Amino acid sequence: MKNKLDELTKKYEIKDFIKNDPIQFPHKFKRKEDVEIAGFISSLFAFGRRELFIKKLDYLFSLANSPFELINDFRKYNLDNFIYRFIKNEDLIELLRILNKLYIQDKSSLEELFNSKDRFNTVTNYFYNNSNCSQNLGFCFMFAKPSNNSALKRLNMFLRWMVREGQVDFGIWKSIKKSELLIPLDTHVARISREFNLLKRKQNDFRAVLELTDKLKEFDENDPVKYDFALFGLGIETKK
Repeated sequence: MKNKLDELTKKYEIKDFIKNDPIQFPHKFKRKEDVEIAGFISSLFAFGRRELFIKKLDYLFSLANSPFELINDFRKYNLDNFIYRFIKNEDLIELLRILNKLYIQDKSSLEELFNSKDRFNTVTNYFYNNSNCSQNLGFCFMFAKPSNNSALKRLNMFLRWMVREGQVDFGIWKSIKKSELLIPLDTHVARISREFNLLKRKQNDFRAVLELTDKLKEFDENDPVKYDFALFGLGIETKK
């Protein structure tokens, strides 16, 4: 199984992966803060039909010269008609406002925010506690609470982008180890994992994330999440 997964990882972890994935947006930028802000926003919108959320992200990042400029001057951009499924313009504005607080007012960063033992609660609590619309469906959907046993797929995907290095991932966060990452569990990864008998749990929740990540550590304890490429890539290909 390790040989099979390693072969599939080599097949799918290539630069060509970028063009159809939301990771394409942080790849448009060079500065660390632009890469992580673009990556964070892109990961939060990465649900539903791929072509639709990529179109929305393409529009959003076209408004400013850089993601840092977008959060710094978010009030000057017309976002009144912005909507993507559950996420309305007020949810997006709140997201940009809180990122502005994090970087401009607090003089901190997403890396510092995520660099915590209880990182998922730390991140979600920061955004909820600083929000004026934390009861809105769209805002709540962007920041699923760990206490609800969510798989936290989008946050785990964002962490993979920032922590791992390679042809696709950036590896710009040095404060978090690759061995600490958890698998971004979506329907494609879950289906292939069960077909390969890597995952027994039937629900796609946080317990399944931990179970699958522990199993993948048997094949590479230092970088188990590299197999996300194998499982996701094969899942997409076999779906087609």
